[in-house]
Amino acid sequence: METAYVGTPLGVAKLIGDETGLSYLSLLDESQKLTDVIPEVLEDAVYQLNEYFAGKRTEFSLQLNPEGTPFQQKVWQALQEIPYGQTVTYGELSKSLGDPKAIRAVASANGKNPLWIVIPCHRVIGSDGSLTGYAGGLERKKWLLEHESPAKQLSLF
Repeated sequence: METAYVGTPLGVAKLIGDETGLSYLSLLDESQKLTDVIPEVLEDAVYQLNEYFAGKRTEFSLQLNPEGTPFQQKVWQALQEIPYGQTVTYGELSKSLGDPKAIRAVASANGKNPLWIVIPCHRVIGSDGSLTGYAGGLERKKWLLEHESPAKQLSLF
């Protein structure tokens, strides 16, 4: 496994992967020295992540290899089908997976997503439209949703 630390508008991202695919992507809360030379197996992931943050990419086309249970894998696959710039509720996600009562299990799997941004767990919101739960913090979730919003809000201040 190779590791790289790259700068993003939301802080340092840690990427881990090998020739079988990207297995981990997370934003760190602590400072970390950035990687000088990106390992070859992570170059495309870093390139696509940079395009995403530059507003030039709405979908990732990477080989992914996250570790998780079969149920988690099923949830993470469903997350990848949420279109850029759109959100779904935990209830809607549970229904799409065939079990409307599995909201807590779906939320748990969503929270254990090891590939933030690439598997867009930030696009899942509470039934009342609130920005509930995000391992990276609600400010980051809000930033990501605003970044993906087709109607960009201009700040007056």
